[in-house]
Amino acid sequence: MGTITKGILGGFSGKVGTVIGSSWNSISYMRSLADGYTDAKTEKQVCQRGRFAEAVRFLKTITPYLRIGYKEHPAGQSAYSSAMSYVLKNAVEGCGADATVDFQKAMISRGGLVVPGDAAVEAAAGKLTFTWTDNSGNGNAAADDVAMVLAYNKVKAEAVYDLEAGTRADGTAELTLPGSWGDEALAVYLSFRSAQGQSVSNSLCLQDDEVASSPGGEEDSDDDSGQGTFG
Repeated sequence: MGTITKGILGGFSGKVGTVIGSSWNSISYMRSLADGYTDAKTEKQVCQRGRFAEAVRFLKTITPYLRIGYKEHPAGQSAYSSAMSYVLKNAVEGCGADATVDFQKAMISRGGLVVPGDAAVEAAAGKLTFTWTDNSGNGNAAADDVAMVLAYNKVKAEAVYDLEAGTRADGTAELTLPGSWGDEALAVYLSFRSAQGQSVSNSLCLQDDEVASSPGGEEDSDDDSGQGTFG
């Protein structure tokens, strides 16, 4: 029940019918009750929520990378939103709790800069070594194009990356992995941007490990913090 404090024309507090009265900084105001909210759980909505959650779990850890990798996003849309739209449409499979990201299809950089030739990655002694063939002069590829490398831990939902790991002419780059990662499953990417930052290449997924399962059927993980780390 509402309480009128200054007569019929004064302010009031509480609820009267579908109106709520209150005050802030001695200013009285009224607002209508919000329409009833129904947490709809149709099959389609549950499906989409699971797909969205999986995309967020991946992309939220690599936002700084996406700001460069999706710098050519459409007007009125952020780089993150553009990446989310692409991944949901092209790289998320399944529905609801069964939704998964296909990391081979999940581009974290999209653009017209020429990708390098014969790109590969090897893991040893707690670091990744990336190699590629310098194809400077092929189309818009330039010797001073900057390599951007990234490793995503599928179990911990963490990422390490280096946005200036080397140049196209170097033909190689390294990325140190956290010691706590051990031999957990990774998705590893390489992409390039021009020295002036005006253009980027499509990303290349060079490694896509399968997540090992524990005897109980759950992913083998003791951490799910979702924190990203700049390498």
